[in-house]
Amino acid sequence: MKTGSGRPVVAAFDFDITMTTRDTFVPFLESTFGRSRVRLAFLRLTPEALKVAACLSDRDRFKEKIVEALFLGESVERLRDAGKAHAAAIEVLFRPAALRRVEWHRERGHRIVMVSASLDLYLTPVAEKLGFDDLLCTTLARRHLVFDGKLAGPNCRGAEKVRRLESLLGDLSGVELHAYGDSAGDREMLAVADHPHYRAFERGGELV
Repeated sequence: MKTGSGRPVVAAFDFDITMTTRDTFVPFLESTFGRSRVRLAFLRLTPEALKVAACLSDRDRFKEKIVEALFLGESVERLRDAGKAHAAAIEVLFRPAALRRVEWHRERGHRIVMVSASLDLYLTPVAEKLGFDDLLCTTLARRHLVFDGKLAGPNCRGAEKVRRLESLLGDLSGVELHAYGDSAGDREMLAVADHPHYRAFERGGELV
């Protein structure tokens, strides 16, 4: 739907913490692979985590190493099923104010896009259930029926969020963009928005 500006309106929502009360990625790893295996993987990557903390490496590289440690050789079918189960389990984490805002945009005919660094394995069923028009997120590379332990493209975080939106929508000056985020990983997306909303739902209030 177009507004008085003559541009179609798009609402881009980050997912973790913006729409939920906590992170959902690590709980997915734990429910899928077991807490002990996940903790061991993180323990083995402690040197890399320390580099991230000291700004000597980046979070994207650390995520790639976690994916390699846990997903390499895993069945696509099994993890799809795990993703569906996790999508159902995290419904209790949804922020009511965020869900109301999604509905507010939908009622006005706006295009609603989820833009997240989390995995498509569980975000696909979440986005479908919540009625998002598009999903832009991190995906895993696969070879035939198993995952090969790599990301299928860049982690959907930071400047990559803007790049994905541009790939989907074209020149962003051609749309009236609402963006919802909560962290440094959303900074670039918020910066290009006509209507940036930072941590808008944490107190449960309604946006005007």
